[in-house]
Amino acid sequence: MDKIKKVDSVAQFNTQRGQQTQHPLVSVLDQSKSTPIHPFRHLSELYIVFLKDAHCSPLSYGRNQYDYQDETLLFIAPGQVFGFDENEESLQPNGWALAFHPDLIRGTSLGKHIKDYNFFGYDINEALHISHRERQIVLECFQKIQYELEYPIDKHSRTLIVSTIELFLNYCVRFYDRQFITREHLHKDILVRFEELLDSYFDSDQPQTLGLPSVSYCAEQLNLSANYFGELVKKETGKSAQDYIQTKVIEVAKEKIFNVSKSLSEIAYEMGFKYPQHFTRLFKQHVGQSPSAYRLSSN
Repeated sequence: MDKIKKVDSVAQFNTQRGQQTQHPLVSVLDQSKSTPIHPFRHLSELYIVFLKDAHCSPLSYGRNQYDYQDETLLFIAPGQVFGFDENEESLQPNGWALAFHPDLIRGTSLGKHIKDYNFFGYDINEALHISHRERQIVLECFQKIQYELEYPIDKHSRTLIVSTIELFLNYCVRFYDRQFITREHLHKDILVRFEELLDSYFDSDQPQTLGLPSVSYCAEQLNLSANYFGELVKKETGKSAQDYIQTKVIEVAKEKIFNVSKSLSEIAYEMGFKYPQHFTRLFKQHVGQSPSAYRLSSN
């Protein structure tokens, strides 16, 4: 079960599921027509979107349950590992799957902006849960792609397929915005824990040993992916997670500067800066004056 198999082509993805390949770079599969698959873990070289057709098993979010339980969309990007850890000999896939090779979108508008769809970097516990109406929109997009795959390939095929994938992904951006809104109370709890995490971090000796807290470190401590965490903080506060951390750093620095028994260099090292000049530069950017000038004006 620890073995990881690479999925590097659409044809391979389809063959694993016992389905035919209609286009070498893109596929839409009705998973109910797939043959059972072995529960291996896979390293994907494709972009893959799974629509779970059945109600998913309850996924926890902190101490809470997910809301929209109708269907689930999971997004996988090239270089990511996906699969199953069950001990069963084989599993029957359900729902739908969209798979496309990066070559399909290379040189297109979507190819230039695919990295902007941050949900390809979300963890499974941050999956997109959609309503019945949203599912209909997803399937309409899949069916349009499927129609093009069944139509003889011509000079319009690639443009129409790629534009439909882009339309689908833009709908997913809207659906994720809805999901963030419907979980506003849960996200506020995350922000409270984020603030507590930063407080405890700077009250400890971690800055001296680990340096300044990074976005990825904070996300990991809160059991979130860095991408999802960044989106959450941005939507709730209007600031990026990095800006939020830097604001906290400046707040702590202002308090420490009052302690004239320590030099500004000592304070910089104590807070996790490798070089005092980096501390001075950041402080001046946020406060409008250097730490030494702030210390003098506060006395």
